[in-house]
Amino acid sequence: MCGIVGYIGDKDALPSLLDGLKRLEYRGYDSAGVALMDSSTLTVTKRIGKVSELEKEFAGREAKQTLGIGHTRWATHGEPSDINAHPHMDEANAIALIHNGIIENYAAIRTKMEQAGHIFRSATDTEALVHLIEEMKNIFGDLETAVRLALRQVDGTYGIAVISSYEPDKIIVARKGSPLILGIGDGEFFVASDAAAIIHHTRNVVYLSDGEIAVLTRHSSEIKTIDNVDIEKRVEEITFDLEQIEKGGYEHFMIKEIMEQPETLRNAMRGRVLLESGDVKLSGLREVLPVLENARRIIITACGTSFHAALVGEYMLEQFGHLPVEVEYASEFRYRDPIVNPGDVVFLISQSGETADTLAALREARQKGAAVLGICNVVGSTIARESQGGVYIHAGPEIGVASTKAFTSQLVVLSLITILIARQRGLSEEAGREMGRALLALPEQVEAILKNTDHIKAVAERFKDSTNALYLGRGYNFPVALEGALKLKEISYIHAEGYPAAEMKHGPIALIDENMPVIIIAPKDNTYEKIVSNVQEVKARKGRVIAIVNDDDRTLEGMAEYVIRVPRTLPCFAPILNIIPLQLLAYYIAVQRGCNVDQPRNLAKSVTVE
Repeated sequence: MCGIVGYIGDKDALPSLLDGLKRLEYRGYDSAGVALMDSSTLTVTKRIGKVSELEKEFAGREAKQTLGIGHTRWATHGEPSDINAHPHMDEANAIALIHNGIIENYAAIRTKMEQAGHIFRSATDTEALVHLIEEMKNIFGDLETAVRLALRQVDGTYGIAVISSYEPDKIIVARKGSPLILGIGDGEFFVASDAAAIIHHTRNVVYLSDGEIAVLTRHSSEIKTIDNVDIEKRVEEITFDLEQIEKGGYEHFMIKEIMEQPETLRNAMRGRVLLESGDVKLSGLREVLPVLENARRIIITACGTSFHAALVGEYMLEQFGHLPVEVEYASEFRYRDPIVNPGDVVFLISQSGETADTLAALREARQKGAAVLGICNVVGSTIARESQGGVYIHAGPEIGVASTKAFTSQLVVLSLITILIARQRGLSEEAGREMGRALLALPEQVEAILKNTDHIKAVAERFKDSTNALYLGRGYNFPVALEGALKLKEISYIHAEGYPAAEMKHGPIALIDENMPVIIIAPKDNTYEKIVSNVQEVKARKGRVIAIVNDDDRTLEGMAEYVIRVPRTLPCFAPILNIIPLQLLAYYIAVQRGCNVDQPRNLAKSVTVE
């Protein structure tokens, strides 16, 4: 959730640190800070608020310091403040540390350090670790050993970077459960929690794995385990381009990413749909095809938007693959001792591939003997590397905190997996071709929706001052209702809830009055007549109906106050089209309310803490 960046080389470190922190702003944060080292002095500067506030502290600076670390913090322990911001220092102001993750046994460490005479300045869990490193340094002498031995006493997750005036030409980094990458330049090294922070400097990176520690000097890097065993790591190449993480002329990343969806859908299915035979090709699942063919049950686990995609996947896999499918919140999965057996297949869905709860679910499922398969966007992410197989969604970097293009790409990949499994389990060649043709038509259909945004802007203007909203859908479109409501509440701060339309009369109907916008997803499928009845029930209570309908539907024109039209597709693929106007509606409402669309309050892009 927080952001880490570091530099060691011959150039001035500060510009790289500040630029990297700005490129990490999309992850969500409440404060920022940097630690800089010259030949003998370690200085820390940190401020609550945006990186721009931190940058002001360096106005007129002339010094050149060629080693430093920087951090953006999303508060867990201790409120947002200058004191609680990172980096944190030891009592002698000789060691500076930045940290992503949570030290679960920090209270015990803090008590032990206070009993040893250490004085704490902040309310954070991180400061306990820097004092523990200081204690180990006083006992064992060198910084690397101090970091290693301190980390062996830590329960929880961490991605850390440490610098010290005791050893002023060194950065020590370590990882357990929180992503860290090393960037390899020409006579320089970079550290980051996200490739976006360093791609404009180098494409050559090493991904640290859990339990690994790296020691960087100006001309060398050494990687070992926390138990002091040297290891060799493969250098990999970042595959996305710098312009993909720029706004490209759009006002916000979110609207840019909504508008990119025709192309990201094409990327998600490019080379994978074999129309002639009605099959699909997913290279990342080739080695586990026998496991999929013989699966007794499929479990899909995810969080947030990815959970909503998983629900659509459940409907598809059960309808066409004739397999029992369960969808689990990853945050609940491992804490209820789930019944998982050999023969089960567990799919993990995560845009970042670093979501802490989903990663924990992966490890729980693997321990119980299930096959674990990832659906991720970020190449080289932890979930991608720890899965037995999987599929990348190829959506490109998603910077906006509220997921849009990743959601629709996840739905495409789940559709491809459904066809793959269904063809193994009796789906006819012609049915496979029909589904393939419908998938390939989706990008142009999304383009058609995106060409007609003025009407959605007008709807947004009408309802921007609402305090509550209700989203209703049936069948495949119940998860769309959940996702539409999530988008609105995430970025506009309007309270919104999604429900199966039939459940409205079991409680939510009590909320409906003349001020309540009710967004009803009503494509012409086998639930259409029922959803029309739900519209009439809302109208009878004077609710304000916004209906998402197929472009050839005239039935709801006289019932709904506003009608938003989308092209028709197979019912199983309708969520990919029906979510587009709901993404736009949330975006335009949030903009008209003056909200920070790309960085909504209290949220983070990659949730790497539990």
